[in-house]
Amino acid sequence: MPQNPRTTSARTVTSIDRGKLDIKALVLLAILLAAGFILNMTLGKAIGAMSAGMINPEFIISAFCLTILVVRPNPGQALIIGLVSAAVIQLTTSLPGADFVAEGVAAVLMALIVNAGMRTGARAAIPAVGTFATTFVSGFIFMLIRMALMQFDMAIAAAMLPVVALTAVFNAVLVGALYLPIKKALKLND
Repeated sequence: MPQNPRTTSARTVTSIDRGKLDIKALVLLAILLAAGFILNMTLGKAIGAMSAGMINPEFIISAFCLTILVVRPNPGQALIIGLVSAAVIQLTTSLPGADFVAEGVAAVLMALIVNAGMRTGARAAIPAVGTFATTFVSGFIFMLIRMALMQFDMAIAAAMLPVVALTAVFNAVLVGALYLPIKKALKLND
C-alpha cells in the first residue's frame, strides 16, 4: 500500500559513513585534494607572492583536515589519508619525501583531535583549532627535516617558523569557515 507523502517522516541521508575509510570517503578525499592542488597552484601562489612569502597556504592540508572532520577516521585510517595527501604534495614540494612524514603525523594528530574534541562542548572550535595544530605540526616537522639536511642551520628556523605559524592561522580560518557549509551540504550531524 503506497504511503501518503504528507505522513511519511523525513529522513536525513548522509553521503559519508563516519568512521569508515570506504569508497565514499576516498572519493571525498580525492575531490578535496584535487581542489586543494588547484588552489595551491593558483591562489596559493598568489597569496604567497602578495605576502612576500610570509603566508604559503597549503590547501592540501586543509583538504585532508576537512576530510578527517567529515569522515572521523581512526588514527590508522588518518595515516592513510595523510600519506595519500603527501603523495599529491610531491608534485609541488621543495623537499621530496619530507611530506610523507609531516603529513602522516599531522593527519593522525588531526584524527586524534577530532575524535576527542567533537565529543566535548568545544566541538565548534575543533575545526579551526585542529587545523591550526595540524598545519603547524606538519610545517614544523617539514622544517626540522630541512634543518637536519642543512646541519641544523638555525637561520632556517628563523625564516620558516613565522611562515609555518601564519600558514597555520590561514588554514585554520579557511577550514573553520568551510566545515559548516560542507557539513550541511553532506547532511551530517555532529
